[in-house]
Amino acid sequence: MELLSRTALGLLSLSAAFASTVSAAEAFRKPTVAFTAGNGTLLASRSSPVSIRADAADWPGVLRAAHDLALDFGRVTGTNGSLTTTGTAKANSSVIFNVTGISNNWAVGPSGGYPTGSSAGAIIVGTIGNSSLIDGMIASGQLDVNAIEGQWESYVSTFVENAGNGTGSAIVIAGSDRRGTIYGIYDVSEQIGVSPWYWFADVSFQSHDSIYALKTTKTQKPPSVKYRGFFINDEAPALTGWANKIYPQSPYGAPFGAVFYSHVFELMLRLKGNYLWPAMWNGMFNVDDPRNQPLADEYGVVMGTSHTEPMARATQEWNKIAKGTDTSWSWATNNATLYKYFTEGIQRAAPYENVITVGMRGYSDTAASADVRTNVLEATVNAQQEILTNVLGNASEVPQMWCLYKEVQDYFEAGMKVPDWVTLLWTEDNWQNIRRLPVGDEKKRSGGAGVYYHFDYVGDSRNYKWLDTIQLQKTYEQMKLAKDRDADRIWIVNVGDIKPAEIALSHWFDIAYDMDSYDETSVPEWTTAWAARNFGSEHAEAIAEIVDEYGTLSNMRKFEWVEPSSFSILNYEEADGILARWTSIAKKAQAISDALPAETYPGFYQCVLHRVLAGANFVDLQIAGARNIIYAQMGRNSANKWMQHVIDAMNKDNNLTRIYHTLLNGKQQPMRQSSPDLRYVQVLERSLAGDMGVAVEGSNATIPGDDAWHSNGGGSLNLPNITPFTPKRWIEIASRGTGAFSWNISADPFITLSQKAGTIGPNDPDVRVYVDVDWTQVADGFGKKSTLNISSSTDYGTQGGNPQVIVQVNKTSIPSNFSVGFVESAGQLAFEAEHYTRTSSAGNLSYMTLPKYGRTLSAVKLDSGLAEGLTSATAPVLEYDFVTFTPTTATKGLNLTLILSPSLNVNPKKPLAYIAQIDDKPEVRRQYVIDRPQPDFPVNWGTAVANNAWYNTTNWGAVAAGKHTLKLWLVESNVILQKVVLDLGGVVYSHNGPPESFRVGARGNGTVVARRGL
Repeated sequence: MELLSRTALGLLSLSAAFASTVSAAEAFRKPTVAFTAGNGTLLASRSSPVSIRADAADWPGVLRAAHDLALDFGRVTGTNGSLTTTGTAKANSSVIFNVTGISNNWAVGPSGGYPTGSSAGAIIVGTIGNSSLIDGMIASGQLDVNAIEGQWESYVSTFVENAGNGTGSAIVIAGSDRRGTIYGIYDVSEQIGVSPWYWFADVSFQSHDSIYALKTTKTQKPPSVKYRGFFINDEAPALTGWANKIYPQSPYGAPFGAVFYSHVFELMLRLKGNYLWPAMWNGMFNVDDPRNQPLADEYGVVMGTSHTEPMARATQEWNKIAKGTDTSWSWATNNATLYKYFTEGIQRAAPYENVITVGMRGYSDTAASADVRTNVLEATVNAQQEILTNVLGNASEVPQMWCLYKEVQDYFEAGMKVPDWVTLLWTEDNWQNIRRLPVGDEKKRSGGAGVYYHFDYVGDSRNYKWLDTIQLQKTYEQMKLAKDRDADRIWIVNVGDIKPAEIALSHWFDIAYDMDSYDETSVPEWTTAWAARNFGSEHAEAIAEIVDEYGTLSNMRKFEWVEPSSFSILNYEEADGILARWTSIAKKAQAISDALPAETYPGFYQCVLHRVLAGANFVDLQIAGARNIIYAQMGRNSANKWMQHVIDAMNKDNNLTRIYHTLLNGKQQPMRQSSPDLRYVQVLERSLAGDMGVAVEGSNATIPGDDAWHSNGGGSLNLPNITPFTPKRWIEIASRGTGAFSWNISADPFITLSQKAGTIGPNDPDVRVYVDVDWTQVADGFGKKSTLNISSSTDYGTQGGNPQVIVQVNKTSIPSNFSVGFVESAGQLAFEAEHYTRTSSAGNLSYMTLPKYGRTLSAVKLDSGLAEGLTSATAPVLEYDFVTFTPTTATKGLNLTLILSPSLNVNPKKPLAYIAQIDDKPEVRRQYVIDRPQPDFPVNWGTAVANNAWYNTTNWGAVAAGKHTLKLWLVESNVILQKVVLDLGGVVYSHNGPPESFRVGARGNGTVVARRGL
């Protein structure tokens, strides 16, 4: 299927793609096996094992992967494959086999022996130049490797009749290098139903009676990104506590030893990654277990060290090595000791494949100095190059990277030079917003560039470590920008404890492996295929919808930033709507869990169910906390119900956590939690003003008799205005006394109420009454204040006072010449970015829609990652037609607010900006990201990442009522528009802005239902 055939809601042909649980768009997942005979030949069955053949002289990592493949067939069919080797092994005492307990006699069948019964089919695996089996077939003309020979991490998988010496047909997997072969092997493992997450997330194996080899050829090109990896960081207490429990007898007294890392390396390779920064808070990769580095190398994993750990040395080593007076971690004052320290690190790493971190930060990930001293850091890097040349022969041939993290970027901007062969590793702001990418001559560096990214973070503005809050759409969009701008040498992501980032990590490695298989609409398709591979195809689309919605909701505002005040319970029914979405996916996820086979429960719980249930419960808890605080201020008895709701939610959270951490002995360690502040109302005391209270939408003031709350003492409250283009308004009747009461509302005949009367006891829930208008009963142009009179009575008589709620009713009408666009809703308008009225291209530039991106519906951005420095003459335009009924004045003008993704100035000379124009008023150019010197983030950055949005507002002064057009030009490629809000005096607080206004007509095939009653 062509990429252009994708839709935002998935693919109509997904069912066909799931024949081998493969997405049709992912070229690198082209199937080579199937589960029905079709045009294939039998490869393995429950009674006939597959025969896997390799050269004993091939790389240890290749032999290890071949052994895994034999076991994987057993995991799927119940009968292990047999692995046989020819020739003599390079190293019989290989570390990889000693650590993992695999004997190189390859006895992998039941009871330690070879499988019983004759083999069904064969798979031959090997690396070009390292396998006599592969080289022989190349020489005989049976195998064509011209497309991959000499390439990085490539492979060919093909069906060969009479393979080798005429022993029959076989799938032949030939790698251009050791990792190419390993990826080809694990590709078959994943196809037959073994998830990369079978160990770390207990994802169950899919079961098949028979597996068939397809007579097809798959040629896998080099990956889109050369070095693709993750960083185990912030690993205490969770991962560290778990590892201490599971590996208390590690040979060298540390939990992160070779046995632990063997699982990490296998996961990395099954995910098609190749590069690791090891745990460093309390870990010393090369010291904790001397087997670690040789084990990584034999697996085929390239080792690195974090941005703050130069020259292949762990942070914690310095305290062990530095003695006496030579303990200063400063090149300016202690370079002789550090030179020796760095030299020893490179000597230790010399036999293995590494990417060497150069440069130097302050000790333990702090700034090196209070000011920018480029001469000192240049001297450090020059000395490091000298060491690399002395130890390894030629520094220019050693893979190296300099991570421009926080204040280090300021050194570069100040003119510091490092050799061209050093990869510049640019970073994001720790919140998924890339800070800088190559510009100009920086793209010509032989070392290229890369990106250091975060799925987990400890630091400003707040830590986020609890649940995965990564929106896949954003990961793709930002990393595609990086790829477009040539930052594709290294991609490394801080993943914390590895868990619970299973989905985010899988997606990360897939796009890094083959970016060309995806576009801005791909996430639903990718998620559906991921779900099918891990949990079967029956529920895959439903799981994908849940995961996609979870990504939107959790990234809307990261859990660590969600507080009782975050989502409004008073305006736009925002909190209610968000909570309803959480409740919906929680119910759907639980229903799928109940329907899945029992063996899938641990994996589904860890990857999907827990995050959905725990996330929904957490948001519910915080919203309940908000209700408790506000209702207690009003003296409402229901405040106590919401206090208990919070306590119950805390207990539910504990139970969900306990289940997570005890599944199959768990993979993490829990932490102690606390609730938001709570308030208790004394319900034994009767209010002097009576039992009934009345609250209205839009205000939380606390003094009885004001605009928020009324007791039976009387007075008036004001509801927001109602027009044909506003939603229904609401009031609430609540108990604030010790006795039951009956209540009644009388109103004008054109007012409609969801409930006119009722009875409430002191322990009964509050009643929300929706207020609307029957527009057929009022004439066009009608404008009147309507009064709702509310009375109450008890067993001991009618209570005093007569609270009133007053609402302005205006029957506004759309002008006859307005056929497409948005209509004012009582002093405000809001547009989703993708719902523009018109757009036009400029040269080869136009706009693309990013479905489900951001906080509400989607986002819009330029369709080129290279566009920059545009003007209204060179940028395409977005036009939004709208009509207003409320005029503004010069002193109280119309405010235009753009809600934009919190992306950053990736080119410091081309800051993010847009140009706006209303009607024929002068154009206004707004730069909304104001950089400050590193390591400081841009002005108001903390608020932007908490809200997950930049808000930029421009006042347009006097704008008459009537038909108008807003024009917008996004003039930098990293400007990402989500929503437009126009405030004519009616906008009130909410997290996501007002809901989208009523829209007349639609672009394309869209339709709009007319407003009620019109």
